[in-house]
Amino acid sequence: MTSPIDDLQTIRDFLRYACSRFAASELYYGHGTDNVWDESVQLVMRSVSLPLEDNALFLDARLTREERQRIVERIERRIKERVPVAYLLGEGWFMGMPFHVDERVLIPRSPIGELLENGLQPWLADKPVDRVLDLCTGSGCIGIGAASVFQDAEVVLSDISADALEVAGSNIDFHGVRDRVRVVQSDVFDSIEGRYDVILSNPPYVDAGDLASMPDEYQHEPELGLAAGQDGLDIAHRIIAGALDHLTPGGLLIVEVGNSWVALDEAYPDLPLTWLDFENGGNGVFLLTEDALRQWHNRP
Repeated sequence: MTSPIDDLQTIRDFLRYACSRFAASELYYGHGTDNVWDESVQLVMRSVSLPLEDNALFLDARLTREERQRIVERIERRIKERVPVAYLLGEGWFMGMPFHVDERVLIPRSPIGELLENGLQPWLADKPVDRVLDLCTGSGCIGIGAASVFQDAEVVLSDISADALEVAGSNIDFHGVRDRVRVVQSDVFDSIEGRYDVILSNPPYVDAGDLASMPDEYQHEPELGLAAGQDGLDIAHRIIAGALDHLTPGGLLIVEVGNSWVALDEAYPDLPLTWLDFENGGNGVFLLTEDALRQWHNRP
């Protein structure tokens, strides 16, 4: 029996093959794509360093044997080991920018990117942004995304994991922002100094029930970046408790808690959380102003 490495020759061939193989498999899509076609395009095109868009010119290009073998091996690992495509490629995308990723960090997918692309408006209004903190940064994608929007701001990427900060550091260098973006190892606010105009965080927020039932693809991601106790709020509680000490007057706190938003809303009935809507999908992201947080802390 011949191998697909011998039978298939062009990019078009491999896109069709990947679609057929993925469609016949029980895969979960949720790490950057949500369907068979987009998953196939990402795997095939990026395996040979071609663009994800405006790539029709390359569809009938013939691949070398080495390239064909690489693609087939990745398709098989995606199916048999349920490895997310981003880990197979060593690359995830956020705000239209590529980031180095591996199994030391979560794969970028936060809807906070949409907020940053809109300049955090209308909530930021005309407040200048001189300092940004990205708590629980992982790959650094949110903080580096913020640096691309607020181009004069100093940005701190913070995480408890030294492994994650190594990946984040590689992304700082990859995007050429070492002059104003740095990493700090910290357990939430424990080693954070000073105040920030914007604090952004996509912390661990998966509750025990969801963690136990997650698709196999999530088993490749670090549990440290997912699990947050029985109700998913272990880290969120600490962020809310400590953020006021690190926000400038008029500052913003924006935190993603995903499916744990119901538990958070119930835990803080008097806290004026603003739950944000997204045009491109996503939920469970709240916004708090420094003023609202201060009034809540000072309530009778």
